[in-house]
Amino acid sequence: MERLIDIAPDIRLWVEESGDRTASPLLLIMGANASGLTWPEPFVEALGRHHRVIRYDHRDTGRSTEIFGERPYAITDLAGDAVAVLDALGVERAHVVGMSMGGMLAQLLLLDHPERVLTATFIGTTPLGGISYEAPGFPPDLLALWEEMGAPRDREAEIDWRVRHWELLHNNPDGTGIPFDPEEFRRLEERIIAHAGHHRGPAAHAAAGTDGLDRGPELAAVPTPALVIDSPNDPLAGSARAHALAGALGNARLVTIPGMGHSLPGAVLPRLAELVLGHTSPPAEVGE
Repeated sequence: MERLIDIAPDIRLWVEESGDRTASPLLLIMGANASGLTWPEPFVEALGRHHRVIRYDHRDTGRSTEIFGERPYAITDLAGDAVAVLDALGVERAHVVGMSMGGMLAQLLLLDHPERVLTATFIGTTPLGGISYEAPGFPPDLLALWEEMGAPRDREAEIDWRVRHWELLHNNPDGTGIPFDPEEFRRLEERIIAHAGHHRGPAAHAAAGTDGLDRGPELAAVPTPALVIDSPNDPLAGSARAHALAGALGNARLVTIPGMGHSLPGAVLPRLAELVLGHTSPPAEVGE
């Protein structure tokens, strides 16, 4: 079921609920400039067999309100949006799964709203305060592509840009990781564009304020069970940062998915769903 919810007088978010409405809620929080539809359908469906799955479009993505140009905001405000989604749906506590920036927002929820989080799962995420997206160390090709983020392009050129972006995030240049299928990600982006109703490239979150994110040391006191997915081919997070996040959290387990980069191709989805469900559901329930 889809709906639009008002989280402020001038901000409306697209939200979708699916899966078992009688089961425990699970909130999916996607990364920067990414629509909720970036979560692959097979993954959402697998989680939905055991959970009431909630996903949403961040402000300035998908069908949600575009507001940054008129009223800039900070990344921390997006964490408030996640809480507002739970409030609007009457959800007191939820399992939270965050990817990339979504995992940073999940960390903020653990620190500021621990009573709302049953478990936390982090995919392609670094500890709060542990990275700057302007820092050296990212692949030059990726940094060069980011310089073109949000530039006006026709629909086909925009899709080509997004697929190339996924290829760099997927990161399998030497062929030792998971093969990259450009058509898989082209289909994904075509769905996202159809969902949004336009092909403008979202870029607001790249310009959003980063004040209030330097809180990594506080994570050690968090008792909430956490699962950290180590994606060793990830050019943004990678194994070193996954280990750092797991070490920073007070109650975390680290699991590696070999060959995984900063993307969610079909090849990783069965194992990823298995891990998340094992973390969020009793073993007997998952085996049903």
